[in-house]
Amino acid sequence: MANDEAAVLAAVGPRLRALRKQRGTTLSQLAEATGISVSTLSRLESGGRRPTLELLLPLARAHQVPLDELVGAPEVGDPRVRARPIVHHGVTFLPLTRRPGGLQAFKQILPPGTPTGDPGQQTHEGYEWLYVLSGRLRLLLGEHDLTLTAGEVAEFDTRVPHRLVNPGPGTAELITLFGPQGERLHVRARPRGH
Repeated sequence: MANDEAAVLAAVGPRLRALRKQRGTTLSQLAEATGISVSTLSRLESGGRRPTLELLLPLARAHQVPLDELVGAPEVGDPRVRARPIVHHGVTFLPLTRRPGGLQAFKQILPPGTPTGDPGQQTHEGYEWLYVLSGRLRLLLGEHDLTLTAGEVAEFDTRVPHRLVNPGPGTAELITLFGPQGERLHVRARPRGH
């Protein structure tokens, strides 16, 4: 591990010199832009001075590059988010957001006849918006009993008793957004002809 860190630090100087020369900047111009002395910049580039965050931050700003480009951070690898599915009463929830609180997004997959368990309607704090991607979804909302199909949208205050059920025959898939109480979604545009 120490050898890896030493190699990364040793590569910073040549990287700084190459970046400066590529941009056609002199040490004096860079010193003026960063407030770092010419001698310190020269020692950084030659490896005679250990790079620190206090030196690298103004250099990254002056060169308009991310800090990880200066230190040669390794590639982060596969950028895809691999959400861990949650299965509750036969319904699979795939989280699409990763931060707690605020608006939460999920893809839900409901096999026919799900959810299983207590058939009663539930209430809780919040506001929900859902979009049916495929299949059929039965929405019991207060006194309403609605069947939604692919492309249909519903939004409701979750303090109203509600339940989502897949009446079949196939699997239903939907995107749901759930927000805190009082936070509603605002549709800003409608397709032509509607």
